[in-house]
Amino acid sequence: MYDVIIVGAGPAGLSAALMLGRSCRRVLVCDTGKPRNAASHAMHGFLSRDGIAPLEFLQIARAQMRRYNTVEFMDVEVTEANCRPDARFEVALADGSSRESRKLLIATGVVDKVPDIEGFARLYGRSVFHCPYCDGWEVRDQPLAIYGHGERGLGLSLELTGWSRDLVLCTDGPSEIDAAGLARLDRNGIRVREDRLVRLEGDEHLDRIVFATGEPLARRALFFTAGQEQQSQLAMGLGCQLNEKGTVPTGKYETTHLPGLYVAGDASRAVQWVVVAAAEGAEAAFAINTDLLKEGLL
Repeated sequence: MYDVIIVGAGPAGLSAALMLGRSCRRVLVCDTGKPRNAASHAMHGFLSRDGIAPLEFLQIARAQMRRYNTVEFMDVEVTEANCRPDARFEVALADGSSRESRKLLIATGVVDKVPDIEGFARLYGRSVFHCPYCDGWEVRDQPLAIYGHGERGLGLSLELTGWSRDLVLCTDGPSEIDAAGLARLDRNGIRVREDRLVRLEGDEHLDRIVFATGEPLARRALFFTAGQEQQSQLAMGLGCQLNEKGTVPTGKYETTHLPGLYVAGDASRAVQWVVVAAAEGAEAAFAINTDLLKEGLL
C-alpha cells in the first residue's frame, strides 16, 4: 500500500513526487514517457531553466529524485483506476499487475490536436507552435501565421500582436468569426485567409504556406489552436467532468469531487505552462500530505 500513486512524470507529477518524497511518504510514480512537449527543442519561461531541452529537464529532475528512497518509478501505463469502498485507490497497469494507494494524483496532461496537413507534424516544435508565451520571443517581429477559426483563431491572433504586427490568420475554410470579430482583426492589421491549406513548406523552419487556391504565403512561423484532449481517461473514469477547454476543473490545491483524488498540471488548469504545472504539483503534494497527517493523528 503506497501513500500516494502519481500517474504522469511531467513537471507536475515530478514536482509532487519530490515534495511528497521529502515528506517521508511512500510514493509510486507511473509514466509512459510521452510528454506533451516532446516535439519541442527548448523549454522557456522556467526560472533558471530557460532554454533547456524538455527531455533534459525531465532527466535532471529524475536524477535529483534518486536520493529519496521514498520515491519509486515504474515506466508503465496505468490503464484503469478505481476508488474502493474503503476510500483506497487501486490502479491497473499495462503489464497486468496492479498497485494500491491511500491517495491518487493524476498528472498525465493533455495532447494537442495537430492538424492533419502536410508539413505540420514535421515542423511542429521547430517553427510550428501552440503557445506564444513559450515560443513567441524566438520569432518576435517576424511574419507569422495563425491557424484556427472561430473564437479560438480570433483570440490567438489578437494575443500574438504582443510579439509581431505582421500577422495572417489562416482559417482553412470559413472563418466562423462574426462581423465584430472580423472588424477587430482588421483594426489591428491582421489579415484573414479562408483558403484551404494544402501544406507547409520549409526544411528546418517554415518558409511558406501553400493553399488550394490563391498565392502561397511566406511566413517565418505558425501558431495553431486546434483544441486538445486528455492524455488519459483516468480522471473521467473516476467521475471527473471536463470543462469547455477539455481540462478537469479542480478546487483549491488541485482537489476534485472525489476525496483523495487530485488532478494537477496541464490536465487541469487553464494556464498551461511548465512552471505553473510544477507549482500545481507542489500544491497538490502539500494538500495530500496534510490529509495524510490528519488521518494519522489521534
